[in-house]
Parts: sequence; structure tokens; C-alpha cells
Amino acid sequence: MIPYAAPLADLRFALEESAGLADIAQLPGCEPAAPEIVDRILAEAGKFAAAVLAPLNAVGDRNPSRLANGVVETPPGFKEAYRDFVAGGWNGIALPEAAGGQGLPLALGTAVLEIWTSANLAFSLCPVLTMSAAELLIAHGSPEQRARYLGKLVSGEWTGTMNLTEPQAGSDLGALRCRAVKEGAQYRITGEKIFITWGEHDLAPNIIHMVLARTQGAAEGTKGLSLFVVPKFLVDADGTLGARNDLRCLKLEEKLGIHASPTCVLRFGEDGGAIGTLIGEEGRGLEYMFLMMNGARLNVGLQGVAIAERALQQARGFARERVQGKPRSAPAGAAAPIIHHPDVRRMLLQMRADAEATRALAYYVAGALDRARHHPDAAERHRQQQRADLLIPVAKAWATETGFACASTNIQVHGGMGYIEETGAAQHLRDARIALIYEGTNGIQAIDLLGRKVVRDEGAAMRALLDEMRALDRTLPGAPDDDLHAIAPYLHLGIETLAALTDELIARHRARPTAALAGAVPFLDLCGVVTGGWLMAKGALAASRALAAGTGEVGFLRAKLKTARFFAEQRLALAPGLSASVKGGETILDFDVERF
Repeated sequence: MIPYAAPLADLRFALEESAGLADIAQLPGCEPAAPEIVDRILAEAGKFAAAVLAPLNAVGDRNPSRLANGVVETPPGFKEAYRDFVAGGWNGIALPEAAGGQGLPLALGTAVLEIWTSANLAFSLCPVLTMSAAELLIAHGSPEQRARYLGKLVSGEWTGTMNLTEPQAGSDLGALRCRAVKEGAQYRITGEKIFITWGEHDLAPNIIHMVLARTQGAAEGTKGLSLFVVPKFLVDADGTLGARNDLRCLKLEEKLGIHASPTCVLRFGEDGGAIGTLIGEEGRGLEYMFLMMNGARLNVGLQGVAIAERALQQARGFARERVQGKPRSAPAGAAAPIIHHPDVRRMLLQMRADAEATRALAYYVAGALDRARHHPDAAERHRQQQRADLLIPVAKAWATETGFACASTNIQVHGGMGYIEETGAAQHLRDARIALIYEGTNGIQAIDLLGRKVVRDEGAAMRALLDEMRALDRTLPGAPDDDLHAIAPYLHLGIETLAALTDELIARHRARPTAALAGAVPFLDLCGVVTGGWLMAKGALAASRALAAGTGEVGFLRAKLKTARFFAEQRLALAPGLSASVKGGETILDFDVERF
């Protein structure tokens, strides 16, 4: 099995050229992100991932978390790994210093999270949710809630979860039935929640659940939902653990992948109701939860990046070692590793380009969120938040689709050995599949992008993004580099295709919304390809300038140029075809549903 090694140079390049970390480090509150600190953090994260987390990935796959007598036992080694994770201070990297975190930029935290996720996706889900729960309390929790729970969540000593859906609801949160009855300053929660990631486990002494429920007399639909903090163990005012709350794990779901991550069915209120406290105001629960959900969506998109990188490393390592056939590029009559076969090289370069493009997009969004939080100018904070809101559904959906495709290509590079569990290639495919579904299926992300992010503001946020893309588009034709010249026409084609289609879909949505929404998924794919291609071209321009200036490692920089060119020729070139797919929404609706 090919071991994992964090691609530190690639992460650093994406942080600088896509996220703009050097500029972020100048913002108020982001000053600790000095270059030497960033390099040290990435290096140490890479060591921990390679030595501790990655070796447990296959262990967790073959020894799933198990439920026995209401207690969930995680796979061998996971408790010790989580203990070391917390002791290392890794949980609070991007959380505010005032809350006990390290106050480093989200962009840097995103790079570190990519490392954890590539090394061990199932393990990484636990701290991801804990960080999101901490951010939720920072934004919307009461002083008492923050005093009681926040410090332990920031450190990772306690873990957090997100309790949304129920058996009858699925993605339709308006159908939730979980009830909350007021009792003094608290509420009694009753009901059942499903698909609760890390909802019960033995890694930490307490689990803090964020639970959506409906109060007495509340309206039907999403407007009647409120949000509650419901701890596994009640917490006394002095921070000590009290009695077990009235909630328990009924079962663990048997899943296609991420076997080490316990996905729980939780029952609240078998003995009078689980005690919870209200976050904010009644009826605003989904509004508050969206903060946690948006962060989770970006992190799920990052799972696509991480799986793409892990699959690439495995495929590349195997292709360098596996001797089969006599490629034309090999010495006459000699056998050689399969990396010399043109089609294998095509697959590897495709995986590399896809990993780099999705990484660039995820880091770019994280950088926009850093600016939205820290920039001193209110108008710029608003602009950056709009940019992040526009691209989060793209990052979630396009990156997870791409990561899953890379995991499949990894198996193809391995050939028959990829279908055999001992190589580890199949696990990545199985683990990656859920990312296309949870935190809102990719179809839901596409509807969100078109209906809420593009149509609602008449395309203003999208046109602002396109304007920035056109600024680079005008620069490339005059750049003194053959690869940049080759990229330029494809980038131009992608930008103008996306611009024209945006205008057309806005008009179509006014006349026949369902026809516009029928093309929402290929529209999101087009947004991902064009935005990813733009960011790759930006990186290529930076690499070209570094080569001209004689700074940086020559082979690394030339590889960046060639990879960006490949993405332009193989991905951006398909923009007109995606446009045709978007316009084919009428055909979808014209097909008789009785004939499916």
C-alpha cells in the first residue's frame, strides 16, 4: 500500500496563489500567520498525518466502529490518535484566540484539514464537526452556553455534532418532528435523529449535540424550527460532568464506506426528555444552523480535494513500480513501469490537474471567508462574503464529484489490483461516495447556486466574479510563455460561455423556473470548471513570473504551467458541451414521467 505524504509544496502554492495568504496575514487578527509559522505548522501536520492518522485508515476500514450495550467502540488506535490530536492543539488552529483557539486564518486551517482528511477521512469527520459546533456557539450562543461548553469544544476535549434530519424528513427539514417543550429556563427534547456523524463514541468524555427541534405551537415548515444545545452528559456550572442526559444511540448505520466513523441513530427522550438549552431565539434555528452547515459544506468539498490527492499519490506510486508491457518510449524491446504508457500518463495528469483545481477553489473560498471576517472595510467584508456564498455550493459539489472520479481513475490505473482491497484503492472510492450526498446532495447545491445565489441578485455576484476573471483573460495573451498562450483561448471560451449562460438562465428562470432548474447541475459543473480553470491560470502566471525571476524550484514551477495547460485543454475546452447540457433542461421536463 502506497503511504501518504502531505504535498507541502502544493499546499503552500495554493495558499499563496489561490487564497492569497500573504495578504490575509496583514489583516487585523491574522498577523500570527507569518511564513515561517505557516511552514512549521504544515510540516508538523504532515508528520502527524503520516505517522499516526494514515496508518489507521485501513485499520478503521477493516474494523468498523461497533455498538454494544449502548456504547460505541471505535477501531483500535483511534482513541490514542485522538488523544494525541487534542494534546497537539490541532483542533483550535483556526478558532479565535478569545475562545481559546490559535487565531490563525481559516485558509491555513483548511490546508491542515486537507492533510487530516487525505490521511484518514473517517477520523477527520469528528474534529470537523467539533470545530463547526464551536463556531456556532461563538456566533450565536449565550454567554452561559459559551462559558459552559465552548472551551472544551475549542480544545477538542469534548466533541460536537450536528443533528438535523429524521427518518421521515431526509433533506426536507421542514418535515422535522422532533419536539422541544419549555421547562423553566430549559427545554425537554423528544424525538429521533438519523445520520448523526460521530453521534456516539469513546474518544471523548462528553459530546455536545446541536439539535434542531420544533417548540410547542411553532409554525409548520422550516420557520418553526429552533436550535438547542443538548449535551450527552449534563454539565454543572463549575464545568464538571453531571448525570447522563436522556438520549442514547439506537444503532449504527452499516455503510458503503467511512466505516470507522460511527453514523448514529439517536433517540432523545425515552425517560421524560433530554435537557437542552435554546440557542438564540425560537423559530430561528435553521438560520443559526446554516452557519454550521455552510462551514460543513466547504469542508465536505475539501474531502473531494483530499481524496483526489490521496488517489493521485496511490496511482502515481503504483504506476512507477508496476512493470507491464513494453511502452514505445522505453528502450527497444525492454519492459518498463506503466507510467511510460501514454494513457496512464493521461490519467495521472488528469488526476493531478483535478486535485490542483479543486484545491485552488477550496482555498480561494477559505481566503474569501478570512477577508469577510477580518477586513477593516465593511464594504469589502460584504463583497467577500458574497463571493464565498456564491462559490460554497460549487466547492462542495464540483470538488466532491471530481474527487470521486479521481478515486475511480485510481482503480483504473491499478487495473485488476485496484479492485483488490489490499491495495487500498477501493477504500478511497467507497469513502468518497458519501461526500456527494451529505450536507445537501449535489443536486441541492446546484439548485442553491442557481436559485439563491445567481437568480436572487440578478447575477450581480456572478458578474463580479466574471469581471475578475476577465482581468486575467486580458493579461494572458501578452504573457511571454508558450503554455500561457495555449491556456488563453480556452480560458476566454470558458469565461464567455459562463457569462452568456448566466444571463440566459436568469431570463429562463423568470419565465419557467423548473426548466432553468433542470439544467442546474451542469451549470454548477460549468462554474466549477471555469472557476477552477481561472485559478489554475492565475497560478500558472505566477509560476511563469517566478521562472523568469529565477525564484523557486524550476521543475515544480514548470509542472504547474503544464498542469494548468492540461486542465485548459481537457476541461475548459468542454465548456460549450456543458452549456448545451444546461440548455437541455426542456427535454428533461418534456419526457413523460410514466415512461421512466
